[in-house]
Amino acid sequence: QLQASGGGLVQAGGSQRLSCAASGLALDYYAIAWFRQATGKDREPVATISWNNGRDYPYLVDSVKGRFTVSRANAENMVYLQMNSLKSDDTAVYYCAARRGSSTLYRRTYPYWGQGTQVTVSS
Repeated sequence: QLQASGGGLVQAGGSQRLSCAASGLALDYYAIAWFRQATGKDREPVATISWNNGRDYPYLVDSVKGRFTVSRANAENMVYLQMNSLKSDDTAVYYCAARRGSSTLYRRTYPYWGQGTQVTVSS
């Protein structure tokens, strides 16, 4: 199971850190992705991170590069999404998802999902 947390109301330009807690999944073998869904829009990928041969392979989509970072703490079974310089366009429900093996940007390839956490950026 996955549980996302850390959402809330933040002013534009501010920062927020989201956490994804995994239970029953050994993150060493799973790729984790963050997706977000704004009201009236499709769920879109934000970031992914996979683990192979002792190193992380993070990936961020262009719209958040330079502002967001994704990291993981395998020993704690946690994945984080640090969001800086937030914009109103970042307002959405954020979900973490997991799949065994390498990461992808396609939500249908992820069988495990957290419940989502709302991030609202006020301008």
